[in-house]
Amino acid sequence: MVYYVVRKITYDEILDIDKILFQYHIIRSKTRNKKKLCNFEVNLASNAINILNLLKNKQWHHNTYNVFIISEPKYRIIMSEKLVDKIVNHLLSQYVLLPLLEPLLLDCNVATRKNKGTSYGLKLAFKYINNLNYHYDDVYVLKIDIKKYFFNIDHNILLNKLQNIIKDKELYNLISNIIRSSDETYVNKEILKVKKSAQKNLWERNIERKNLHLMDIEKLPLYKPGKGLPIGNLSSQILAIFYLNDIDHYIKETLKIKHYVRYMDDFLIFHQDKAYLKKCLKLISKEIEKLNLELNSKTNIYNLNQGVSFLGYRFKIKDKKIIIRINNQTKLRIKKKISNLKIYNQEKLVRVQASYKGYIQYSNCHIKHILK
Repeated sequence: MVYYVVRKITYDEILDIDKILFQYHIIRSKTRNKKKLCNFEVNLASNAINILNLLKNKQWHHNTYNVFIISEPKYRIIMSEKLVDKIVNHLLSQYVLLPLLEPLLLDCNVATRKNKGTSYGLKLAFKYINNLNYHYDDVYVLKIDIKKYFFNIDHNILLNKLQNIIKDKELYNLISNIIRSSDETYVNKEILKVKKSAQKNLWERNIERKNLHLMDIEKLPLYKPGKGLPIGNLSSQILAIFYLNDIDHYIKETLKIKHYVRYMDDFLIFHQDKAYLKKCLKLISKEIEKLNLELNSKTNIYNLNQGVSFLGYRFKIKDKKIIIRINNQTKLRIKKKISNLKIYNQEKLVRVQASYKGYIQYSNCHIKHILK
């Protein structure tokens, strides 16, 4: 697909001490590692000037990541940047990637975007189901999911797309440096090290379903040469929602599908004709293969009388009524977190309960029963 650039952004636009400080304060408000912040903030002015000079002199390059594993909501590898790298990443994300890529995205692409996200995705899904349910006896949904999406994004394909949009060579080189940072040999060594450490810790604990946890950790993938975005970067989120943008345009403009929503690599296409969705799956699969991606086993066509899961909810039609439930895994995760906070952090408990209340309100579940 040929993209027409809305405007040209130059390298000089990020060489601004106020922008550097502004992005630092945004990062500061969301960073839990207060020790790292204190060390940086003792010499905040000189550190900010140092970042500015590195960029001015074309000397910045991405440093090593701190690699670790998180277990909620599922086991995942996270690659944490050093503060200097995170500030540069935010600069490029906020002042280059978002202004250039956001205007190219369609409304059906809802993940991690301003005024969209989970709530907007749920509203679209409900709207589409409601519309079809009113007019037809059966409603089907084609659910498409991509195998290890973040780990399989092809660097060359992504950079070719960006080359048509980011016209400033220096900006393009900086973003290329971030994208290719997952190619460094130490990254997979660190992933293997943290996987081994996490498995060892599990062996030493008396927990339920230990073997399943060990298997989940073992399944965590390594990076292949020339593939994968660093998980945890702001730029990775933006680039990941953009990478499939051509597929969105293909589905909406070539296939003329009205009832479609995508959250990152989770696609839902609603239609009254199952045979038509089978044809769509074949066509869309070919387009996805062009991006060097594979569909996983979750990809299937479902009758909504049986139900389908999306964003932690389960949508189902019963006696022409739309039922939205929170799936069992999400319920267990919420109850576990509430239970732990009651013991360890009463102050945070109130905020978390309020947040979950907003999440649960989209479903037909009883809030008190889950949050008690």
